[in-house]
Amino acid sequence: MNTSDIQGGTDRFSVIRLFLDAAQLGSFSAAGRKQGMSPAAASASIQRLEASLQVKLFERTTRQLRLTEEGKLYRHFSEQAMALMAEAESSLHAGTDSVRGVVKIAAPSDLGRNVLMPMLDQFRQQHPEVQYALTLSDNTSNLVQDEIDLALRYGQLADSEMVARVLAPSRRVVCAAPSLILQTGGPAVPEDLATLPTLVLVTALGPMQEWRYCTNDEADERRTVRVRRTQQSNDGEIIRKWAIAGQGYAYKSILDIAEDLRCGRLATVLDEYFTDSAPLNLLYHRNRYQPPRIKLLIDFLMERFADLG
Repeated sequence: MNTSDIQGGTDRFSVIRLFLDAAQLGSFSAAGRKQGMSPAAASASIQRLEASLQVKLFERTTRQLRLTEEGKLYRHFSEQAMALMAEAESSLHAGTDSVRGVVKIAAPSDLGRNVLMPMLDQFRQQHPEVQYALTLSDNTSNLVQDEIDLALRYGQLADSEMVARVLAPSRRVVCAAPSLILQTGGPAVPEDLATLPTLVLVTALGPMQEWRYCTNDEADERRTVRVRRTQQSNDGEIIRKWAIAGQGYAYKSILDIAEDLRCGRLATVLDEYFTDSAPLNLLYHRNRYQPPRIKLLIDFLMERFADLG
């Protein structure tokens, strides 16, 4: 590697810092001042970066400076690159075993509260300099746009560009408090659910009131029963608590209610019909180099969820 190669790499990191500052501050002038550059020099540097990448990173108006979709993607990976460099420099001084920094995680609400959070606490006991930015939601996160490092998701995955690893097998079941099953007599076939009180999760795609099941005969067809929205919520944890309180039948991942089933707070019905697999997956970016905190947390979660079985 010659001197010009080193200088070119240094200049690129300076431009990336300028780009990230402009994205955060919404101004080339403000970003330039932060880097000790004139407004004209800052604007010219960003234009050269766009020319080298052959994409437009910013939409420019007289009042506003905002990132394009390509700019948002470039910001995501630029932040990762800068974080990796900072971590590498810290490791030179603190030793190669240093694990620190923020991990941004997205998970379903009740699984996150009842299963994932204790695991994250255990990981921090081993690596106390790791911090979490945890988003609990039953809506699907976009890992790039939402700047998520790791996501836990059930069922079929649409993020083909992400690495997906199965954390645990699971299936969706119909469950209720034993008192409600006794009171209503319980459903004999899936169609009976249409006349019973049901608890429906509402996501960004709408209410999940089409519950999938198998016909349990020679044809083994996949069908759905459309249930009433006796009560509804956008939070899976609320649905679970309503079910425990005997307020309706719920359609839940068996992982989310495993402890409730063991303790007798909930019981499943129609198990011979609700058999479709919906495994819990761990998603992360297809990066060649993962920061130590993310790589170690991935391995830790794989081991801990395997222990649940």
